[in-house]
Amino acid sequence: MNVFLTGILLAALVWSAPALARQEFGASKEEADLNVGCLYPLSGYGVDFGQDSVVGIELALEDLKTAYGNPPKIRVLVDDTKLKTSRSIRLVRDFVHKDDVKYVCGIVSSGIALEVTKVIEELGVIFIGTDNASSRLTGAALQRNYFRMTNNTAQTMDAAAQYIKDSFKTILDKRPLRVAFIGPDYDYGYQNWRDFRRAMNEQNVPYTTVAALWPNLFEVDFSPYIRSLQQAKPDLIVNEQWGDDFITFLRQVQDTDLLSHSELANFGSGGDYDVLKELGNEMPLGLILSARHHVNWPLTVENKRFVERFYKRAGHYPSYVAQGAYSGILAIAYAHMHTQPPRDIKQIRQTLSTLRFKLPEDPKGFSSYMDPKTHQIQQVISIGRTVKDHRFPPATRLLGHWKDYAPLMERK
Repeated sequence: MNVFLTGILLAALVWSAPALARQEFGASKEEADLNVGCLYPLSGYGVDFGQDSVVGIELALEDLKTAYGNPPKIRVLVDDTKLKTSRSIRLVRDFVHKDDVKYVCGIVSSGIALEVTKVIEELGVIFIGTDNASSRLTGAALQRNYFRMTNNTAQTMDAAAQYIKDSFKTILDKRPLRVAFIGPDYDYGYQNWRDFRRAMNEQNVPYTTVAALWPNLFEVDFSPYIRSLQQAKPDLIVNEQWGDDFITFLRQVQDTDLLSHSELANFGSGGDYDVLKELGNEMPLGLILSARHHVNWPLTVENKRFVERFYKRAGHYPSYVAQGAYSGILAIAYAHMHTQPPRDIKQIRQTLSTLRFKLPEDPKGFSSYMDPKTHQIQQVISIGRTVKDHRFPPATRLLGHWKDYAPLMERK
């Protein structure tokens, strides 16, 4: 069976997965101090992200007492976006009008998140973004009730430009780097490309663009794009696809000589454990990857504990979305704890603007903190290369040879 037909059949199997019913965690409706409504894909494409996020929420609810001593009693409602904009907006409205929700959290898709931010002020709620990475959300399209708890595309590409400057000196000393970009044909992909070029220019990294390619989300046949990359002969391919799309691309690259002539990087999500687990021995060695959380970095007690507890509960190791959801719940509890009654939305915004706390992904000596101007959390980004490592099966490749980058505002 050829790759194209195989992809169609696999997609059909994924899309036929039954939807999970709305889920409820934490305090009961009667005893809750506040209600939180979270939105994730719980069926179809992205369902693994939704399921891992739910486990992250459960762990956060368990950790509230340790983190805050006398935390608020939080009731968390989780519903299925199905990766649809209109449904997501309807669910947000239902959360507010039917469940008295004061905080919305989650949402994987940046495009959906951008539309949801347009209604949150009207509804009088705070939106804690845990996995929507477009920097437009904390830049040109920033809404004052939106706060983001994991790295965005601008931060990712600032670190990427520094990594390239550090790691491609042999070429850069002679000529501009030949770069090809491939990303999904929607806001997340476009914003990655804009942020990459801005970061390279701002950090004076000389490069020339030899290709910019835009496959559809859920693409099953990447052969035309792979041929274009072969013809372009880049030194570096920056691939910012995510999830199954990136996995499919790497599998189809295996039958070509592309990686013999070009280096490949995915700075946003390519180093996610789910990708490493799914590909196993098929994951090429030496790829330049990162993600918003890693099972083997940093080597701290906090991260080890988070990863082990997640595994004990879920039966597998976490994708990066789990820590994003975990941090979102802790941030909401922080806002409630550090805001004096009556806790109007202006007071809550001010509290979240000054947030600082320790998360599993924070290396020793660093704590995540909020930038009050952009409502974007500031964190250390670590970029590595794929190496053989069997410590977290079924993955047989993890990242190593790490290079760590503090928030850009601290590097200036």
